[in-house]
Parts: sequence; C-alpha cells; structure tokens
Amino acid sequence: MKIIENNMVFAFDGKNRCVAEVEDGETLIFRTHDCFDNQLSKEGSSIGNLNWDCINPATGPVYVKNAVAGDVLKVEILDIKLENQGVMCALPDNGVLGYLVKEESIRRLKVEDNKVYFNEKTVFVVNPMIGVIGVAPKEGSVNCGTPGNHGGNMDNKRIAKGTTLYFPVFHNGAIFSLGDVHAAMGDGEVMVSGVEISADVTVRLSVIKDVSIETPMLENDNICGVIYSDENIEQAVFYAVKIMNDIVQEKLELSFNDAGMLLSAVGDLKFCQVVDPKRTVMMCIPKTILSKLF
Repeated sequence: MKIIENNMVFAFDGKNRCVAEVEDGETLIFRTHDCFDNQLSKEGSSIGNLNWDCINPATGPVYVKNAVAGDVLKVEILDIKLENQGVMCALPDNGVLGYLVKEESIRRLKVEDNKVYFNEKTVFVVNPMIGVIGVAPKEGSVNCGTPGNHGGNMDNKRIAKGTTLYFPVFHNGAIFSLGDVHAAMGDGEVMVSGVEISADVTVRLSVIKDVSIETPMLENDNICGVIYSDENIEQAVFYAVKIMNDIVQEKLELSFNDAGMLLSAVGDLKFCQVVDPKRTVMMCIPKTILSKLF
C-alpha cells in the first residue's frame, strides 16, 4: 500500500505537481500535518511566530489513472489514525465570537484512548474527521483554507471513517489531496478551530464514469448528502437544497413539489462550518428514504 507523505500543498491547483500516480480503485495512506503545519505542537511555540503561508496543508496531490474531466471521483474513507496530541486556539476577529476575543490563546490537548482531555474536568470522546479534502478546481488556484465545488476546507464533521465522498473531476487525474484532520469538531467550527491534529488517513480512490455532478456529495450508513459552499450562506443553503431536490425527483420519480415536501418532512440541513471565506452546508436525506446517490 502506498504511503503519501512529506509533500504538502497549500492550494488546490490543476498545475500542482503530483507526487504519485495511483490506479483506479487503489487504497492509499495519506500522512497529514495539522492545520498549523505542526507549528504549534511544541510547548513555547506561539501564534505570533506562525508562518501564515503554511496553514491548512494538504498531503499530496496524487494523480488517479483513468480519471478524466467530467468523471466523478469516489473517495472511501477507510480509517483515520490520530496522533496523541491536538491543539486548539482562539484568535481575535476570527470565528463567530471573534470580535469578543480580546487576546489569542492556545490549548494543547492530550488525545489518548479515544478521548480528548480538554482539561482536568472535561473529557470527551474523539470524532476523527477530515477538514480539507478534494480535487483540483476547474480554474485557477484555491487556497486550502477555502471550500468550493472542488471540495477543499469543507470542515464537515461527517467526513469520517466509513463515509464515501464524491467529487466532480475537472482535470485529468483528478489531482487529489487531503489534510486538516480533527480529533473532534462541532458543527459550525464556531471558534475557528477544532481539535487540530496530525493523522494517517486511509482511503480508496475510484473513478465513476458516465455520471457528472457539480458539487461534492457524501454518503454513509445513515444519510445521503449534498455539500455546497458559498460566500453567502443563504446561497449555499439554496443550492444544497435545490440539488438534493433534483436528486430526489429523479431517484424517487417525484414531482418538484413532492420532492420538496419530502425533504421538508424528513431531510436535515446541516451547517458544516461558518468561519471560512465561504460557508459550507449539507442537505441530507435518510437512507431509509433514498438508498444511494449513484
């Protein structure tokens, strides 16, 4: 099994040099750094000394053979193995409460036995998930801190072990990378960081032909979801709901109105993150209603 490591990119870009070519259907391990590129992991390191050009690194990219523009890249997340220390921070003018944060602070957290030790009194169970994951965008370069229809920094806490993601392919080879793992993160990531941590992520990459999509989609044992990001959160909500409505119409052979009423009855609108340059939401429907996306 290939291990992809020691090469970080800080933007998704069709011009990025791929560090490996992988077969359609191959399983890989991506060895990631935390969102601060491990700059805050040591005692004594400070936010003031951060190199802000090295934020949200993604490991890769890799070139997936058989993937051409117009295809769909299927990414099965098979495992996430965490390191034993995470880090969080609060920063003035960052996050939902940023304007109330008077001074920056860093908290380094022990992660052990599937638990995060926040302090002496507060311990909670890990929820390993991937914040940054995706393919090269159709045009230009998009920094790893920004989500879009290529994926990127979606910070969706359901991008976890057992989840399958689907990405539109804009370039031959897809040019796939991932990083920014969290030991735990709540919906919204309201204080701008989850429990940021290095990890080894095992994925299987496969190509789906004769299908096209316009934005990332997600599937696990319980839900099917459409993920959408936009500077305007109301626009993100509209397109996530509209695309899911289209899927439900087609798959369940319903009218537009009936599909919308069904979503209103059993669907769930999730706020993934509300702190990046684009906000990310996901419209979900239970698998008891819609058994699969493809």
